[in-house]
Amino acid sequence: MSDRIQQSPANDGIREVSKNLPAVGLVATESNAEWIAAEILRIHSRAHQAIVTAAVDADLQALTFARWLDAEVVLPSGNWAETDTPRERLRLFAKQAGYPGLLYHGEEKGSVNLSASREALENTEKFTVEARLEPVTEPDPTVMVGIPAYNEASTIGAVVESAKNYVDTVLVVDDGSTDDTVEVAAAAGATVYEHDRNIGYGGALNSIFDQASRGDADYLVILDADGQHDPSDIPELIEQQRKSGAEVVIGNRFDEDADTEMPLYRRFGLFAVNLMTNLSLGILKPANQISDTQSGFRAYSTEAITSLAEDNSIGDQMDASTNILYHAHSNGYQITEVPTTIDYDVETSNNLGPVEHGLTLVGNIIRTVEREHPIMLLGVPGVSCVLIGFVFTYLTMFNYLQSGTFPLGHALASTTFTIIGILAAFTGIILHSLELYRQ
Repeated sequence: MSDRIQQSPANDGIREVSKNLPAVGLVATESNAEWIAAEILRIHSRAHQAIVTAAVDADLQALTFARWLDAEVVLPSGNWAETDTPRERLRLFAKQAGYPGLLYHGEEKGSVNLSASREALENTEKFTVEARLEPVTEPDPTVMVGIPAYNEASTIGAVVESAKNYVDTVLVVDDGSTDDTVEVAAAAGATVYEHDRNIGYGGALNSIFDQASRGDADYLVILDADGQHDPSDIPELIEQQRKSGAEVVIGNRFDEDADTEMPLYRRFGLFAVNLMTNLSLGILKPANQISDTQSGFRAYSTEAITSLAEDNSIGDQMDASTNILYHAHSNGYQITEVPTTIDYDVETSNNLGPVEHGLTLVGNIIRTVEREHPIMLLGVPGVSCVLIGFVFTYLTMFNYLQSGTFPLGHALASTTFTIIGILAAFTGIILHSLELYRQ
């Protein structure tokens, strides 16, 4: 086999490599040229010689990089026997060249741990050992905080300053503020994206998703600008997302471990809205329901960020939080929750009162159910009305046959329920068919 081993031409460059140390064998392919180059430089910097071969003739071009970097190159032959492998070729070359051993690394990733590999070679009588690799440490994920803001000059600075302690980037989307929100946020160190007019909370969220999708953040956390959310909870949301793999993590104000003193009227209203939202999502089992559907303190994965940035149905108003859950549910995203701290003793720029806000959410839920589940909203009640109409029809005929008097009230009820039921049922069927066609 030695006649098939060819050494690269001698290089006049000075290399501080030693033949007293085992050589390191690498296998080049068409796709790993950059990795080969980096590994050769690292190996040579530690006085070891790199010997590079390729698996097949098609990879010869990749060996050019190795030659340029003063590695020994062993060319593959077109006539090798089936037993002639890159490992065997490198072993023969290293032995003929007088190296005390070969540290073989045939994979296309990872860095050779030279000291551990030498130790493994010293503890065996073999000439070749599989190279030990440096432990792979995953880089910390990059986290962006997105803050929708409208006339929050009095609080935005402190929120940005606090959030910077837990994330890599703070993005503030100013929704047409008329105060100094932009200047204060920028001075605190945030990247500020401005709307030229006030669009609404949902519009600001849409801009955040759009800007985040253009960056390289692994996670996006939405934070209120008024100081209600505690930025120190951000690591807990991200840790839950990393452990569970959930696309959406919600800061839950109702968790028993949550440090939140919520006003009673708000707690009651949110209970009703949470129940309606879960039912509209088709989540019937209490154990599977989302406990806090209206929390704005949420973390999103890269996949969720991208899909939300492309969704035009989120809306521009306060009901965007609910619409995001519909989006997540329709995409099959996993949603989990963690306890969070909410401070209600702060001023808020939200110009919607609790009643108006609640009615807006309920109206949005009804419209969504009508669009997504028309059979449930219209079809089932419609059939029920028709059945009630039949009952009144029976009572009308029975009374007329028994007494000879026509019961006008029963007849009107029969007609009304039957007509309304038929219209509702057919409307539900038509809307359901249109939804199937749209999908």
